Amino acid sequence: MTGQFYGDDDEMIPTFPRESEKTRQFHGGDLGHVQAKFGHDLSEWLDLSTGINPVPYPLPPLAEDHWRRLPGFENEARLIKAARQYYDLSGKADICAFPGTQAAIQMLPRLTPLTEVAILTPTYNEHVACWRRAGHRVREVDDISAIPDTTTIVILVHPNNPDGRTYNRSTLRDLARTLTSRNGCLIIDEAFSDVMPELSLMPELLDDGILILKSFGKFFGLAGLRLGFLAGPPDFIRVIQQEVGPWAISGVALEIGTQALSDTTWIASARNQLEKASRRLSALLGAANLKIIGGTDLFCLTESPHSPSLFQHLCEGAILVRTFPDHPERLRFGLPRTETDWVRLEGRLNSWAKR
Repeated sequence: MTGQFYGDDDEMIPTFPRESEKTRQFHGGDLGHVQAKFGHDLSEWLDLSTGINPVPYPLPPLAEDHWRRLPGFENEARLIKAARQYYDLSGKADICAFPGTQAAIQMLPRLTPLTEVAILTPTYNEHVACWRRAGHRVREVDDISAIPDTTTIVILVHPNNPDGRTYNRSTLRDLARTLTSRNGCLIIDEAFSDVMPELSLMPELLDDGILILKSFGKFFGLAGLRLGFLAGPPDFIRVIQQEVGPWAISGVALEIGTQALSDTTWIASARNQLEKASRRLSALLGAANLKIIGGTDLFCLTESPHSPSLFQHLCEGAILVRTFPDHPERLRFGLPRTETDWVRLEGRLNSWAKR
């Protein structure tokens, strides 16, 4: 599998200009552009546009050395050990850390020989953007059955963002075998699987054509820590570790990540709390006559012909949710954090529904 990825040959990796403001991707949490349009002080905004746990892992006290010294390799080894245990990673696979999974999403296309890539959409738009920007022939497909026979790499998010779509594990395994026969691979982004660990292929990951991306920041609510993981065949992970380079993960991220991944009590409590919050959000949105078409315990996707006017109404009240330019009838709602936030969202939805 490693033979299909480039190493240090810079001539084989195309370079591209920076994206202009017009073409760059907008994501949840981008308060700057909505504030410019709707006003309100930044402190007034209730940001529900991301699928991040609003009640983050409590930051532990950190020794000064974590800030002053370069992170030690023994600290990274502790993190990797904790990650293997938390994700229940198969002994036949290996895992490495990234400064956020976005770094891996951008690296993989540039280390892969130009080929035909199929991406299950709609989904996190950086997958399409990064593979196209690297020069690959990218096809966006809406179902596994629609993947062309000429495809060598398939990328999907599981459970999917933004609709929570899931796949049978045997279906994914069969797809991986087909791609391996073409000297390709299946890349699974499990960014939201912490709330549905039964979906993960990590426990049965073998030395074959599957790579799995894991996000730390979403479930643990610490997106600013910039920590993520990539799991796959040991030989390939060694190549990736060389590309990531030494000291890529800060000492602070190593320490907090290790503690959080090992805190089984907090993890169980967080899953329980997120499940309850998700049910409450669904009930609130349903009461506002919004059709719920998908989601996970971290977000809820709605559909309504009146979504543009609802988005306007919410922003006028300094509440931001996620929009989708290709699907203007859809809105994605994250979870409020405090009871005050819940009451505020409910009041704004009620005032819109009564108009």
